[in-house]
Amino acid sequence: MKVKRRIAAAFLSAGLVGSTGSALAQEKRFDFGKEQYDSHCAACHGISGKGDGPFKKYLTKSPPDLTVLAKKNGGVFPMEEVSSIIDGRQELGAHGPRDMPIWGAEFKAHEGYVRARILALAEYISRLQGK
Repeated sequence: MKVKRRIAAAFLSAGLVGSTGSALAQEKRFDFGKEQYDSHCAACHGISGKGDGPFKKYLTKSPPDLTVLAKKNGGVFPMEEVSSIIDGRQELGAHGPRDMPIWGAEFKAHEGYVRARILALAEYISRLQGK
């Protein structure tokens, strides 16, 4: 009788641990690229990246649809071009001049950290493709 109770308790414990692990696996994980996008891009480009952000009405030129960058580039996401626009190497009028891009020092200081932020942001934009 004790053996059966121990076996039942072991199965019950395993079930609880399994369901707890399953619940933990379903928790949302922090998405650094999305956080960077939401903080720096969504106001103009919109949450979905389609160029429909709440600041669109204040702009003289509509922001581009970021979800079609790969489509416009033969199906390949232009990672280097997007990164160079974000970090100011490629001037884009709406983002400000190269010496003072709209995000200022935020994307210039601490180069290793900044490069990681830029790559995370560009990678997130690549995930918006075709949506």
